[in-house]
Amino acid sequence: MNALNVAWEKNSKEAVGIKVKNQVVWITGASQGIGRCLALNLAKSGCKVAATSRTEDDLMSLQDRSKDLPGEIQSYPCDVTDEKNIEILIKSIETNLGPIDLAILNAGTYIRFGVDDFSVKAFRKQIEINTMGTVNCLAPVMHNMKARRNGHIVVVSSLSAYRGLPFASAYGASKAALTNMCESLKPELDNFKVKLSVVHPGFVDTPLTNQNDFKMPFLVDVEFASKRILAGINRGKFEIVFPSTFSLIMKLFRSLPYSLYFLVTKRMVKK
Repeated sequence: MNALNVAWEKNSKEAVGIKVKNQVVWITGASQGIGRCLALNLAKSGCKVAATSRTEDDLMSLQDRSKDLPGEIQSYPCDVTDEKNIEILIKSIETNLGPIDLAILNAGTYIRFGVDDFSVKAFRKQIEINTMGTVNCLAPVMHNMKARRNGHIVVVSSLSAYRGLPFASAYGASKAALTNMCESLKPELDNFKVKLSVVHPGFVDTPLTNQNDFKMPFLVDVEFASKRILAGINRGKFEIVFPSTFSLIMKLFRSLPYSLYFLVTKRMVKK
């Protein structure tokens, strides 16, 4: 982990403690990485966690790890791109565990391609998983929370949503769509007492990012990411963003005129 991020975490009140306790939590993309770490930390705080991903074996090992924790983790395998089965899954979770208090929509992937291998098929697959997969989960859980006038939805986007980056045309577009969607929905959901947060993480050390063949700036581990997300949830923040140094750089990029921005991104392509 970058030394600046370590120092920030030690000095930040946001990173202290997990206040989300004794709730029913649904996490997608829970078998590995950030989702898995979040599930364990929430079970440690006494939550009933419904863990969803496509990989049933990983979910069962996660469930087994929660046996001695104050809370529990229950395995609910499903593919987030399967709209009908997601609706059935949510009904099953709420029947078995109770109404979902907190939904963390974390499932997603990164399909890297540039101009040479750009294809409709690859682009559509990225959108189907990251964007529509999240929408498939969001719609039913949002309607349930809206009817109860209670709940908190957390959508995991990315710092790449801030501005287009080389070799991430589909990934960035899929995440930018999520951020824009959350910005649009928040004012309406406020009227129904339903909280909405969007997470903009930078590079996090997970099995997914381990596939990258380039140096990832300001890389953080999953425990750091989990603490930052839970701290943001505790405070009811709309945007949960980390690591701080990298987020400031990306926000600066977002404000640059195209002439200057493309000078930077062209160097990325040359490398």
